[in-house]
Amino acid sequence: MKTADFHYDLPPDLIAQAPLAERSASRLLVVPPGAGAFGDRQVRDLPSLLQPGDLLVFNDTRVIPARLFGHKATGGRVEILIERLLGGNEARAQLGVSKPPQVGSRIALDEGGEAEVRARGADGFWHLRFHVPQSLEQWLLHAGRMPLPPYIQREPGADDAERYQTVFAREMGAVAAPTAGLHFDEPLLAALRAKGVQFGHVTLHVGAGTFQPVRVDDVHQHRMHSEWINVGAELVQQVRRTREAGGRVIAVGTTVVRALESAMVDGELRPFAGDTAIFIFPGYAIRSVDALLTNFHLPESTLLMLVSAFSGKARILAAYAHAVRERYRFFSYGDAMLLFPG
Repeated sequence: MKTADFHYDLPPDLIAQAPLAERSASRLLVVPPGAGAFGDRQVRDLPSLLQPGDLLVFNDTRVIPARLFGHKATGGRVEILIERLLGGNEARAQLGVSKPPQVGSRIALDEGGEAEVRARGADGFWHLRFHVPQSLEQWLLHAGRMPLPPYIQREPGADDAERYQTVFAREMGAVAAPTAGLHFDEPLLAALRAKGVQFGHVTLHVGAGTFQPVRVDDVHQHRMHSEWINVGAELVQQVRRTREAGGRVIAVGTTVVRALESAMVDGELRPFAGDTAIFIFPGYAIRSVDALLTNFHLPESTLLMLVSAFSGKARILAAYAHAVRERYRFFSYGDAMLLFPG
């Protein structure tokens, strides 16, 4: 299986550069099982598409303002993108710099304080210790910038501090939003509750590795990045009760699928907290969910491979071709799909 098998052509003007005025006003491409016709709907139509007793599982991670700027002692500019908070004011990060800094050197930060370069891992990420007047997590809230994805070609604005978070975000630690959840607002959640749809939550702290391209021709040789997840006992019980009552488990986002599949043991969902580097691509049988709400993903990306594993590669590529023809908006601030198994 080749990475190029997951290519599709996307006109650049279909890449959403800003969110719509209303979260739930985004379009929704419904991809039913089998060879059923695609449906062009809106996200706010979800209550009519779901059934009483269905369980929507959200990712409740919260995006940290993870982008910082500074300069080396030589004067060279440095861009820092924190990938993971490590505790003790230390972090794992990517550095944008013309010449790599020396281990032991310090980066003077534009917002005050310094970042000490502790080490560089074999994966290219840097280990930094921050010398700032507060805990790093608290300091970032006023000193960091929202880390919009690289395909959004503008500086983050004041609105992004709210709109690049889900309305249910609570667990601090992601450097990218779980974008399928961005479509939900309070009126939509209220309508879903009135329909009898249940809600559950997992946590997966989305890392900067989510934007790294697949750099090998053979998909099987790709080494997946790791992310921290928490699938709690309460969610496990919700899933069990839903299945026993004949309801469906519907993942809101590929991050939820990654979390739930990582917590499967012998075909059964169990509580789990820790790192996952699970790589889901065609040939892998997703057993934890019955449907998936997700945004559109980049060509040749691991997320496109995941949804292809769920609904079938040919079916997904046909749905993407339909979305391009119908001028859906793509990627983080774009439109969504409701997928069923192939």
